Amino acid sequence: MIEQVILVDENDKPIGQMEKMEAHRKGRLHRAFSVFVFNSENELLLQQRSISKYHSGGLWTNTCCSHPRSGESNEAAAKRRLNEEMGMNCLLSYGFNFIYKAEFPDGLIEHELDHVFFGTSDQLPEINKEEVESYRYMNLTLLEEDIKRNPHLYTPWLKICIEKVIEAKKPSK
Repeated sequence: MIEQVILVDENDKPIGQMEKMEAHRKGRLHRAFSVFVFNSENELLLQQRSISKYHSGGLWTNTCCSHPRSGESNEAAAKRRLNEEMGMNCLLSYGFNFIYKAEFPDGLIEHELDHVFFGTSDQLPEINKEEVESYRYMNLTLLEEDIKRNPHLYTPWLKICIEKVIEAKKPSK
């Protein structure tokens, strides 16, 4: 099956579909989601992308991320991919969205309107080795410090949204 992405405008209004790799070659804005699952110690479950991924292979990133299919809600897509990549299920809640554009050495361009979801689970992942190389849990403060020290180890979208994630996870006063 040829994977399609949903092309959107800056307001997340769908304007068509395009084959995923073509959208990444042309840098077309498309809908995406990112899932951030925390354990009961408030540590973020990070995944190391499979070395064989079409871009950013071997880099550390949020728990999972992908693109919704036509007719699929962002939340349903996030739950589907969390299960497909990490072998996990948990309740997800919407956090925020952001737009980013990142160019990669192989000529691909990620230009996404990314919807961020949060979940909590102490279930250990059962990773899909085609998608995920490894995983680890990390405190957000330590993660933020490591991203500053070693930015080359992390995906562009994680580096872009980590401050918003930290802000969203701060306890209410």
